Amino acid sequence: MPKPTIARKTPEMVELEAGKKYAWCACGNSKSQPFCDGSHKGTEFSPVMFEAKGGTKAMCMCKHSGNKPYCDGSHSKL
Repeated sequence: MPKPTIARKTPEMVELEAGKKYAWCACGNSKSQPFCDGSHKGTEFSPVMFEAKGGTKAMCMCKHSGNKPYCDGSHSKL
């Protein structure tokens, strides 16, 4: 499995709307970080689809989190 591109080594704080479905970028190439813009097409990557519970969340930007799409601090080990 190829490694994703690290978009940034710090999380992005994002206000998510409760009940709304989002597509988190897993490849790291989206110009709409942290969300998918289709840049993964032609690769082995797929976006992570999730339904938000609402509120401000720390979204993973390094693409190595064990709690995707949310930051778990994995960027500190890269």
